[in-house]
Order: sequence, then structure tokens, then C-alpha cells
Amino acid sequence: MLNAPAQFPAPASQQRVSAAAGRKKVQLKPGRSLMDWIRLTKSGKDMTGLRGRYIEVTEEELAKHNKKTDCWMCIRGMVYNVTPYLEYHPGGEEELMRGAGADGTELFDQIHSWVNSESMLKECLVGRMTSKPTSVAKVSEKKSGLKVPKQTLLNGTSIPDGFEKQSKYISLKHEWFQTEDTITVVIYTKQKDINSDSVIVDLKGGVLRAEVRQQEYSYILHLELSHEVQEVVSVRCASKVGKIELNLKKLTSTIWNDLGQPREHHNSCKVNTDGGLFYRKCNLLSKMDISHDSRLLCFQLPPGCHLTIPVGQHIYLKSSIQDVEVVRPYTPVLPSLYPEPKDDDHTCTNIYLMIKIYPDGLQTPLIDKLQIGDCVSMSGPQGNFKYSQLKGISELILLAAGTGFTPMIKLISFTLKMSSFRRVRLMFFNKEEKDILWRDQLDQLSSKDKRFEVEYILSQPHPEWAGKRGRIEMSLCSEFLTVRTEELKTLVCVCGPTSFTEQAVGFFKQLGFSSEEIHAFSG
Repeated sequence: MLNAPAQFPAPASQQRVSAAAGRKKVQLKPGRSLMDWIRLTKSGKDMTGLRGRYIEVTEEELAKHNKKTDCWMCIRGMVYNVTPYLEYHPGGEEELMRGAGADGTELFDQIHSWVNSESMLKECLVGRMTSKPTSVAKVSEKKSGLKVPKQTLLNGTSIPDGFEKQSKYISLKHEWFQTEDTITVVIYTKQKDINSDSVIVDLKGGVLRAEVRQQEYSYILHLELSHEVQEVVSVRCASKVGKIELNLKKLTSTIWNDLGQPREHHNSCKVNTDGGLFYRKCNLLSKMDISHDSRLLCFQLPPGCHLTIPVGQHIYLKSSIQDVEVVRPYTPVLPSLYPEPKDDDHTCTNIYLMIKIYPDGLQTPLIDKLQIGDCVSMSGPQGNFKYSQLKGISELILLAAGTGFTPMIKLISFTLKMSSFRRVRLMFFNKEEKDILWRDQLDQLSSKDKRFEVEYILSQPHPEWAGKRGRIEMSLCSEFLTVRTEELKTLVCVCGPTSFTEQAVGFFKQLGFSSEEIHAFSG
């Protein structure tokens, strides 16, 4: 049995900061942490007010329960009495009340797409809706068209109805070919910018699942293969014609009559905010200390998995704590700022995570206890940073606080490989000198590549500290800027606790930067 921490997350923990784009956490009352909620759900208390009965709920009945003292919400057709959860909601009561007495599914997916509502609220389950209720989500219909039923294209691809007719997904399709020893599955996207970063493949136990990710939508291919294959898959992208090839090896030399039977969501398109993340088991290969409280962990992808994490994207690790699913975001990093050539060979098979261990945390102590060979459940990439944001940019200004440094690692490495970048500057905020992650590597990089500069700012330095002191403030941001010219196109990237990020973004807007010139990372 897990020994529950007294308070989770710890008051100073960065796990109290934003965990989803656009989401803000509030300071909860003492005794209202996630661990406290788990304890309450296990106490045997009647959380629904129905004494264990499940009922059929009409839209009219749901609408009656729209007050803080009596709050029901529908998520994916199931109705929950969220009244007891209001005080435990990290985003605050008012945020949760936006879905009171109505269908909160789309609102939930916008902010919590990676959370398993069935696990978190299972003790609050009232029953099932008799019909689809009115949605309250403020979703842009131009982007999603989710409020109407789905339709099927001539080639069998299922897409949300209302999807623009000129959409490039209209012509998306797949077919397969075989030789005596191989199977080749071809997906035609007609997306000329397609690359291997956009493709996720999982092949295990005779089941093939492929996901082709675009900015807002993903195409899913999901089949139980008709015959056995080796659990290895190679992916090849022909970007000029938007074609993706998945190459499989048959276990026995025989001719197949069909590729296999469809599984869930096969040959369909889904909105990337719809939740339902797919997880695979990854084994821990190595673990090393990089500071007094942070670790660099290397996880190995399964043999039949093709997965790369683009710059600026994060993944989720999933754990089960007392039968409650706990999910946390982490940004994959490189093995070092100076990866050896042999390390590059493993970038498609290994995922590196830099994780700060919080003694009073819920998930990180479990991660810290992992032994070599243990496995974790890991999702595919998520996030709103896009390569296109770097187009035409010649200067990068990075502001990181603590483990907010993690998304900057790939950004630094990626941009310094491009001759178009004339300057990359990092302002790295920490409490004490011992908290600075990879300081030796950062200093070495700044001395080796004159385009890179790093400035360390400590809020609680020792008396002998000769560097800058304090916290994020306007004078530091202004001092760090170079003289802006039309020739020097700048992008500012910020990552850290919510208050740090909000202040940094605000300061740079006051300094004349537009919203398009500033990117704030969030998990």
C-alpha cells in the first residue's frame, strides 16, 4: 500500500502550476489536494446522494442541478454529482461551475483531455443520460465542427461532420501491398510537409495502430492483423507526395487474403483535443542524478513502436494510485547538450526525461523508486509549439524557471544547428546555485558557440554568489534585450510556474513584443 503524503502537491512544487494550455490553477484550501480527494473517495461516503442507486438522467433533470450546493455535470454521456469535488478542483470552483447542469464534455476536453474522468469521478457517478444534453463549451466551430454527428466519406474515413469540404483530410486513405515475406501499408495524406515526427506506430500482439498527427486532427488506422508478423516496423515518409509507408515482416511466408479486422476508431479522424490518449509500456534503461533533487531517466520504447517527440512537445506518464488514474506531463529532453553520434542512433528508440523529485509529490516519488527494467505507461506527444513558429526567426530569447528548462534543451540544440540563427539567449532562474541543471554543459556551450549566451539568476543565493540576484522583473527583461532591428526577427519562449510565465509574458508585451512573438509553454 502506498504511503500517502501529507500534502500533495507540496506547497512550493511546480506541480501546482499549469498542466494544460489555457488552464490556471488556484491555491486550494488545506486538505483539498488530489491525495485528499483519493482518500475521500475511498472513505465509503455517499458521494452522489443516491445511496448507491444509478438513474437515467434527462436533460431537464440535469439542468436543475446547476448550483454550487447541487452540481451535476455530464461527461461522455455519464452524469456525475461533482458537488463534493468542487473544493478539490485545481482550477477552482468557478471553472468547474461552467459545466454545471449541462454537458461539459467539450469543455473538459479543451482543458483536461489527458485526464481519465471515469477514474477520477467514479464514486460521483449518478447515472447515464437518456439523450445528449446541451453543450456549454466555447469551442470555435470554425476549427472543430464537433456539435453535429459524424459522417463517412466514400473511402470509409470517418470525420466530424461540418469539417470543411476543402479539408485535405477528405482525400486521406490507405491501402496495402504484400510480397511473400512482407506487408506494406501505405497512407496517402497529400500533405507535402509530412515527416516521421507526424507518425506514431504501435505494433504489439498482432494489433497495428498508426496515428498520423496534423495541427488539429489525427488520422487513426487500427487493425488486428489477419496473420502474425514480427514485432518490428519501419516507417518511411515521401514528403513530396505526402505518402507514408509502414513496412512489416511476416512471421511465416504465406499470402494474406486480407489485412485484418478493424479495431476501435479504425480509419477515422479525431480532433487532437478529444482526449483518449494512447499509452504504451516503456522500460527504464538508465537513471542518473543531475542535481540534488533531479534525475535524468532513459526509457526504451517497445520494439514495435515508432515514436519521436518534436521540439517543444511533451508526453504524459500515467500511474494508478489507490485505483485512481494519475497523469502528469513531462517534456522529453536530449541525453546531453552535446549528444554523441551513437546517441543519435537511439533517439527513435529511447525517450529521455529530466524530472525533479518532490518528496511530498504523488507521482515523482514513484518514478524515483523505479528500478532498471521497470516499465511506465507513456503517451504520444502533445503541445501547441510548432516548427513554423521558428520560420524567419534569427534570435531566440528563452526564459526558464527551474524544470521549465526542459523544453528549452531541444530548442537550443535544434536552433544552433541552423545557420539562420544569429543569437540564442537563455535567462535561467533558480533558487540556489545547486538547483541549476546542466550548468557545466550550458557554460561549455556558451564558450564553444558564440551565438549562445546564458545568464543565471538566483532568488536565494549564498553571499559569495557573483551573478544576478532576484526574481523575474521588468529591469532584467529589458537589460537582456538587444537593440531590436527589422533584420533581427525575435521569438521569446517562456516556461516555468504560472506566476513566472504570466509576469514574463506581460513584461515582454510591455517591451513591444506581440503575442505572435511570444510563446508560453504549458504541459
